[in-house]
Amino acid sequence: MNKAQFIKSLVPHFNDSKKEATHAVEIVIDAITRNMAKGEDVSIAGFGKFRKIQRKARVARNPFTGEPVKVKAKTVARFTPAKVLKEIVAGTRKMEPAPKPVAKAAPKKAAKKAAPKKAAKKAAPKKAAKKKKR
Repeated sequence: MNKAQFIKSLVPHFNDSKKEATHAVEIVIDAITRNMAKGEDVSIAGFGKFRKIQRKARVARNPFTGEPVKVKAKTVARFTPAKVLKEIVAGTRKMEPAPKPVAKAAPKKAAKKAAPKKAAKKAAPKKAAKKKKR
């Protein structure tokens, strides 16, 4: 699944708005990226942990010639899956049912104007009377 397919799968959860689904995905990716760039770990319960790690300089071997090659130190991103995710992928744990998209609200019918009700108390403030007229 690529990013476009991921967004398409989320569209029903955002009232069929591709724009809102795309925005949500972009926000999540941006938040993870920015926090990792700062050196902070990002843990999502039940999914996994994203973190920034430092790899030391080392000597490796060229697989074709067998000659030693120097590899510079570098910083990389690492993802460690959570135990629950590992179990689901391995098939030893069953997934819960997928959340259903929020039902769309039915279009509201034009409300009939009701006859104005008489105020029960004469001392009631006018602001309260205005709210009742809706």
